[in-house]
Amino acid sequence: MIMNELLNRIETNPAVLTGKPVIRGTRLSVQYIVGQLAHGATFKEILEEYPYLQENDIYACLAFAEQILENSLFYPLPQSA
Repeated sequence: MIMNELLNRIETNPAVLTGKPVIRGTRLSVQYIVGQLAHGATFKEILEEYPYLQENDIYACLAFAEQILENSLFYPLPQSA
C-alpha cells in the first residue's frame, strides 16, 4: 500500500481526543496502538480486541509514527559530570 493511502487512515480532529492523531472514524489513538505493539501485542490480538479495525489501520499507525520521527530533530543531551 502506498504511504499516502496509509496516512489517509489517520486523522486529527480537535473534537476527538483533544486532537490526538487517531485511526479515522475511531477514538483509537496512534499512540495507543503503537504502545500496544511496543508492549508485545500482535496484530492478531489488536484486531481481535477491535474487530472493526483492519490490518492496514495498524500499518497506518506505524507509518504515521515513522513520519513523525523522520520529520523531527533530535539533539544529544549534554553528559553530566
